[in-house]
Amino acid sequence: MLKTILTGVTAYISTGLDYLIILMVIFARVKHQDRWLVLAGDFLGTIVLVGSSLIVAFFLGFVPSPWLLGLLGLIPIYLGIKLWIQGDDDDTGEIAAKVAKPQSLIWNVALITIATCGADNIGIYVPIFTTVAPTAIPLILLTFAIMVVLFWEIGYRLACLPKVAKVLEKQGRYITIAVYLLIGLYILWDSGTIQHLVGMI
Repeated sequence: MLKTILTGVTAYISTGLDYLIILMVIFARVKHQDRWLVLAGDFLGTIVLVGSSLIVAFFLGFVPSPWLLGLLGLIPIYLGIKLWIQGDDDDTGEIAAKVAKPQSLIWNVALITIATCGADNIGIYVPIFTTVAPTAIPLILLTFAIMVVLFWEIGYRLACLPKVAKVLEKQGRYITIAVYLLIGLYILWDSGTIQHLVGMI
């Protein structure tokens, strides 16, 4: 159970550190009373991403050999290397402009969540969903839900602390890269992919 929770927490943090910066940008442009709309939009976008990942993972579940599924661990490794080489491409100015109108705040935040986190989240979530036991998935989903609320609150608090936000903005990318690589290697090892490939040599 603890292992499952840690898997969910690690996965969410790895995809959420950059998004934390985006949340701070959003909070800087919305009124205090509208921050609950930001949470609703965040949940909506996350549901779409997690739901898409579950659908993909379901069909990949028909792959017979677990070590073949472990090759999906190469996706997080690729994302980490790509982030290291290319850097971030989130346009904070464009994001701030999109959330300027409260009447469409929920929809805009959901779209921003999907657009900025889509490839990364699906790239991390699908390998995890295909390699954990089906009975562990509800607990991972609950962990994700708690992490959404936690990151929403942290993003709001950090928006009030410019110095902390500045440090996170500078170092968040490197932390994300490290976590991506570690998750990828963990999936390759836990699925027996590395052991299988070594045994073939």
